[in-house]
Amino acid sequence: MRIVVDVMGGDRGPEVVVEGARLALKDYSGISELYLVGNEADIAAARKKTGLQDKRVQIVHASQVLTMEDKPVEGLRKKKDCSLLRAVELLKDGRGQALISTGNTGGMVAASTIRLRTLEGVERPAIAAVIPSGHGHFILLDAGATPECKPIYLAQFAIMGNLYCQQILGTKNPRVGILSNGSEEIKGTELTREAHRLCKGLDLNYIGYVEGHDLFDDKVEVVVMDGFLGNIVLKTCESMGRAVGRFLKRELNATPIRRLGKVLAGNALLALKTKLDPDIYGGAPLLGLNGTVIKAHGSANARAIKNAIRVATETIQHHLNESIVREISKANANEMVGAETK
Repeated sequence: MRIVVDVMGGDRGPEVVVEGARLALKDYSGISELYLVGNEADIAAARKKTGLQDKRVQIVHASQVLTMEDKPVEGLRKKKDCSLLRAVELLKDGRGQALISTGNTGGMVAASTIRLRTLEGVERPAIAAVIPSGHGHFILLDAGATPECKPIYLAQFAIMGNLYCQQILGTKNPRVGILSNGSEEIKGTELTREAHRLCKGLDLNYIGYVEGHDLFDDKVEVVVMDGFLGNIVLKTCESMGRAVGRFLKRELNATPIRRLGKVLAGNALLALKTKLDPDIYGGAPLLGLNGTVIKAHGSANARAIKNAIRVATETIQHHLNESIVREISKANANEMVGAETK
């Protein structure tokens, strides 16, 4: 497997990304080539500090970086030698099979969509964010790739999320739902009502509308929504998780008795922290493209980078994109698209 890693653009600098790549190469023998894309001098310095000497590594120099402050399309137009574009080009040319980037999300979506194009039959791509919960996890899509949606987009997101949940996360029969403001069919918007009608005709374990309080209550594994709402929900979940952690730490250290209780509950607290650790998922895949693209968090540590590379290798091994094309084609043959566009 040929993996491409955009080394630049993250919050923690190249060294953390290169260390993640080193850990992945150590554990995953199926990687035949790993391209590190970015400033050659910076990558060389990071390799020296991390001790990355693996012969499977190739450096692809890029003189520019698309920063978080850059407007995606405008930035890509002005910075044609940025590491993100160079990395996407490696996929387009067939030299790489999967890309991992910690950089500008909008830039990654724009560059990947324009250069790689969507899979046959897929209307728009979707970012599938895996969110841990007390009972396991659920997939939220779209988490920001396609802010304005048509009903057919949401129906296709449901198909892609279902396949990702089955093949990569190992859930045998994931429950799929559309996020709405109530479970009754009369609720929602024109968009969600028509998407609901389409999803009922798909070969999915579709359970209908789900509400916000269902997400962390073990009621659904794949939650579908437009990218505007999805990005808000994702950031709210991330923020709430951090806030709960701060609240818990403060209260457990408030008195001597509570500090003793924290010591006694140490194993339980550690188990909870491990269960809710987002780093084990590595990143969010951008589904629906001619290539495997994984968006790692801008502040990802080396362990998260390693796991993002793991997810990329699993996606390749499971032939996820082939499955998406097949299931989308099957849905189209059943006139899912025709019913929406005629």
